[in-house]
Amino acid sequence: SSGINAEWPLRPGKHGGCLGLGLAAMTSRNSEIYEQLKDNLFQDDAVIGEAAGLGMGLVMIGSLDSTALSDMISYAHETQHEKILRGLALGIALVCYGHLEAADPTIDSLAADKDPVLRMSAMYSVGMAYAGTGNNRAIRRLLHVAVSDVNDDVRRAAVISLGFILFNSAEQCPNVVSLLAESYNSHVRYGAALALGICCAGTGMKEALTILEPMINDPVNYVRQGALLASAMVLVQQNDHLCPKLKHFKELFSKTMSDKHEDVMVKFGAILAQGILRAGGSNCTISMRTHYGHTNVPAVVGLLVFTHTWFWFPLAHFLCLSFQPTFLIGLNKDLNMPNMQFKSSARPSTYAIVPVLEPPKEKEKEKVSTAILSTTAKKQAKTKGTANVSGSAMEVDTPAKVEKKPSSGINAESQSVLFSFF
Repeated sequence: SSGINAEWPLRPGKHGGCLGLGLAAMTSRNSEIYEQLKDNLFQDDAVIGEAAGLGMGLVMIGSLDSTALSDMISYAHETQHEKILRGLALGIALVCYGHLEAADPTIDSLAADKDPVLRMSAMYSVGMAYAGTGNNRAIRRLLHVAVSDVNDDVRRAAVISLGFILFNSAEQCPNVVSLLAESYNSHVRYGAALALGICCAGTGMKEALTILEPMINDPVNYVRQGALLASAMVLVQQNDHLCPKLKHFKELFSKTMSDKHEDVMVKFGAILAQGILRAGGSNCTISMRTHYGHTNVPAVVGLLVFTHTWFWFPLAHFLCLSFQPTFLIGLNKDLNMPNMQFKSSARPSTYAIVPVLEPPKEKEKEKVSTAILSTTAKKQAKTKGTANVSGSAMEVDTPAKVEKKPSSGINAESQSVLFSFF
């Protein structure tokens, strides 16, 4: 933590330091670390301030601390840097995590603000405050903003937040967002795709894939990117036996990555989608619930920050917080691998590992015989005939061989030499 207070010449270094410190002290509510991050925020540097605002939220997750909220909201009104505003927007939402109706006064004041970034923060705060509850009032509020706000970022955030509220009842999400996925507004369509990916992650739900599949051919590039990401999140830890559509989507991801004419933004989505499918060597899934059924706070935080790859793509690394291992590790008292056997009554194909991607094989180029036109053949024959006539050698009499008797010191075998006279 001392590094972020020093006169570090590299702004990206301080940016990473603030994020790392926030992650290391996540949920600790440590006042000393909070003050260090706040000092970096008050430098009013766009790069450092964005990370500091997010880091403050990570440290104070779920505290609903009035002092922290006052600091963050008041500075959000003062700063002129939109990057700092976006970092604070996420930080404020994290502070409101899990507080249900107690967070409503803060959400109401943010939702009435003239600044669209703070209204966007209000939508994320609704998603965090009511995460996993399926609260009908919160859902109605988000749906109203999704179709009425004048700013596209706010509408997109409202639709994405639906995924956080409904993740404990994933079967309801396709019905809620099905009409939004066909909206005229491309930002709403993108939000609907990510909401499905967040809510139905790791389920392989057919209804979700039915909505996402047409969106991969959307005319807008970032909607296609969102559909690819969401599809991978739904299909993570699935195989061909559990989800027959997996093969089709894998081929689609590979085709998009290798297509030279595809948009760069869509290719980025396809590359991330391939990585999500292979999370942890195909031994991890995405889940916002623990093995005991409780809400997994780091997973919720990771997915929320991951949605901000829209603004800053390195935040995609936060998705790792939502990964849960699906493999079993057994160790004895000496921390060695014991010999164990497990009996499974399921078919081997049920838990079969997804085959490893193979690089495309290079096809041997076949030699194609050159086509010869009839006119070319006639011309060559005519040229050849002319050359035979003009280049014929003059006939010359061959001289008779002269035999020489061998002399002393010379080989008995004589050589005959031919001379040509012209």
